[in-house]
Amino acid sequence: MKSEARILGIDLGDARVGVAVSDELAMLAHPVETIAVRDDGVLERICELSTSYRVAEIVVGVPRNMDGSRGPAAQKALDFIETLRRKTSCRIVPWDERLSTVQAQRQLHEAGRKSRQHRAVIDQAAAQIILQSYLDSRV
Repeated sequence: MKSEARILGIDLGDARVGVAVSDELAMLAHPVETIAVRDDGVLERICELSTSYRVAEIVVGVPRNMDGSRGPAAQKALDFIETLRRKTSCRIVPWDERLSTVQAQRQLHEAGRKSRQHRAVIDQAAAQIILQSYLDSRV
């Protein structure tokens, strides 16, 4: 079976950035890690991960308002995308991530994880949801 380049999914947050990666066939998304924003090395870590996983595309969640308009969080994500484009040769794809964090919280709660227990993985789960949504749209 031929190995393909993977796709990285990013869920931007004010305190943490969730990261997920696709399998080599770009069919399934898997959580990777949560990067603390206070570390100030978010872009560098994303570039390191994209290299180590041989990533060809990076999907970045853009949180639109429910009416489809863009608010301050969406503008922050778009600014992040522009900065990331200058740091990597990977194709960058902005992706509508409405309610991905809510969905991630619900799934973790249904799995029996308490809020305090899943803070560390909620951003990874949201990144996984964003990436899986993108992968499913390509089928």
